[in-house]
Amino acid sequence: MRTILSKISRGNWAEIVLCLIVATTLSLVGCQNNFLVSQAKSDITHLTLWHGVNPPPNRDVLQTLVDKFNQAHPQIQVESLYVGQADQQTPKILAAIVGNAAPDLLWGAPMLTGQLVDLGGIVPLDKLLQQSPQTQYLDPALRESMTYQGKIWSVPFGTNNVGLFYRPSLFAAAGITNLPKTWSELRATAQKLTKPGQKGILLPLGKGEWTVFTWLPFMWSGGGDLTTETQATAKDIRVDNPGAIAALEFWQDLLKDGSAVLSAPERGFELDGFLAGKVAMQITGPWTLGQLQGTKVDFGVMAIPSGERAATSTGGENLFVMKTNSQRQTAAGVFVEYVLSEKFQTEWALGTGYLPVNLQSREDTRYLEFVAQQPAVKVFLDQAAVGRSRPIFSGYSRVSDTLGRAIESVLLNKSTPTKALKSAQQRLDLIFN
Repeated sequence: MRTILSKISRGNWAEIVLCLIVATTLSLVGCQNNFLVSQAKSDITHLTLWHGVNPPPNRDVLQTLVDKFNQAHPQIQVESLYVGQADQQTPKILAAIVGNAAPDLLWGAPMLTGQLVDLGGIVPLDKLLQQSPQTQYLDPALRESMTYQGKIWSVPFGTNNVGLFYRPSLFAAAGITNLPKTWSELRATAQKLTKPGQKGILLPLGKGEWTVFTWLPFMWSGGGDLTTETQATAKDIRVDNPGAIAALEFWQDLLKDGSAVLSAPERGFELDGFLAGKVAMQITGPWTLGQLQGTKVDFGVMAIPSGERAATSTGGENLFVMKTNSQRQTAAGVFVEYVLSEKFQTEWALGTGYLPVNLQSREDTRYLEFVAQQPAVKVFLDQAAVGRSRPIFSGYSRVSDTLGRAIESVLLNKSTPTKALKSAQQRLDLIFN
């Protein structure tokens, strides 16, 4: 076996990886085609929805809502398919578009918009939203994530932002009565919470989008911006800005203090250490509320402590209508309106912890009761006012990957923040210029 492996060249490995992606995509397409086989024999329009909803309990909530749509729309039947997390999902959807075998609906990060438009894989939704009664209730703060080159290409499925979860019992045991509001207070709090078998805070290790997404609030809080342009392109990005350097230095200081522990590579979203009491604080978002409530473990949420200003990353996924044919695109539009409705958004928010994108849902009696019973939700609702969106353009994935590698190198003590970010900027300049 070793002899065989030693003969595989690096180029062959690339071919093997590509084949695996294509094979996985074809298997999904096979499921999709099996589901569509009866369409020619009936008046029912069958649609497929690809998504990466996590954790698993949230997928159950989605399936319940899809089932309700199917029951209410017997002439449109939607099949929901989990296709992996964002890093796994992207190559599959791009391969499916190129292979003319895309799904009808895609749940994905809005940063994909530029790539999907460049490939001609999605349709604009301006006309749908102009005619939809749901549009008037859509949170206007989310428009930025929907728009690219003057057109609307997606609608928000749910929104969220990043906060700092903590274990109140561990705070009490350490004699901490006040939550940290600044970087210096956070650093001191993490030190007080650190003892044998317990660290003050978990930091995400990896070069993937999760690490970038949870680090960006600190960059913005440190006074930094990836770009000052309203319609940013890849050439406008500056990852070596002073706020970025300050944010990386702060994370580095937490590690130097011995009060922070790194997650497993690319697993910074897992809550195992937090639930076990091995870490007292962890950066994550409201999508974990359902999971945490099910564990009966004590927890609370605080806003991201500030450097120069308050900030957080606005997250959540958007819903895209893929370019197929007029009949299926029209049917997909009906599902889009369902997702934007007060009923869907309220149930999605109650079941998953996501913040509803429909303003009526935020005033729904059940949701108001939910917020009153779960103070953590109010933290995210209040923090939304200082939320920042990641740039939307076709080169964002390159920027994220390059920035993620810089963050990882600093966390692994292979480079200094200034050196790592300067090198990252030089790499981006070569790519885009």
